[in-house]
Amino acid sequence: MAGIVMDGKLISKEIKEKIRKEVEILKSQRVVPGLAAVLVGENAASVIYVRNKRKACEESGIYSEGHYLPESISQAELMDLVDRLNKDPKIHGILVQLPLPKHLSTDLVLNSLSPFKDVDGLHPYNVGKLMMGDPIFVPCTPAGVMAMLDYHRIPIEGKTAVVVGRSNLVGRPVAMLLMHRNATVTVCHSRTQNLPDVCRRADILIAAIGKTQFVTGEMIKEGAAVIDVGINRLGDGRLVGDVDYDAAAKRAGWITPVPGGVGPMTIAMLLQNTLLSAKRAIGKM
Repeated sequence: MAGIVMDGKLISKEIKEKIRKEVEILKSQRVVPGLAAVLVGENAASVIYVRNKRKACEESGIYSEGHYLPESISQAELMDLVDRLNKDPKIHGILVQLPLPKHLSTDLVLNSLSPFKDVDGLHPYNVGKLMMGDPIFVPCTPAGVMAMLDYHRIPIEGKTAVVVGRSNLVGRPVAMLLMHRNATVTVCHSRTQNLPDVCRRADILIAAIGKTQFVTGEMIKEGAAVIDVGINRLGDGRLVGDVDYDAAAKRAGWITPVPGGVGPMTIAMLLQNTLLSAKRAIGKM
């Protein structure tokens, strides 16, 4: 029997509707949440991501502005823009689209963000607060993963969770969130021994390794919740995840599709973090 499909489009639609209503209330108090997106270069995927995020802002009533910069921009020029956005009172959230061109230091840029406008949760201060269990902002994709688990009332406390991938963007923060919810967490990577055996123990399996259909059906525990964070394009143009969906769905209790799973949730959480930042700015949180 196929697992329950965790429809990120549906869940994110409900979340965005709640955000839209809260934004209306703030606007009645003359406060408009604002998000600035910074894109360096013309990476096709990044252009689409930023466009989708700005469209979602418009639909939710959030003010948004895009800063589209040439790939040749200097480190000093980029840092100057971030500094101006940090000081801009109409901007409550700043998103710097990654990856940056190789001549730019990602660490310098992220460290220069105001932790209180860092809606991606990537500033070292925010990373530390997340580890302590008192986050200012939860990174958007990990937050989306947790929201999907909660929406489907999937038990977390006391369960065995396996995260395949240890990136700063997804793997490490989602592992931390699961630990804060009292799951027993294993983080796997390229040097993990007997990876299929480790995955088969998971009640909650999160794939965020960036390898096409890396997780096979045989690696899934019967009835597990399978969250596929990966997005990979095949030669024929189709988008697939890090999980072999058809095979995994036969064993999973719950499973996310690609596309239409975690992706829409990431954008919804970005809007939620921007709203949260605006409410904090006026002392509502």
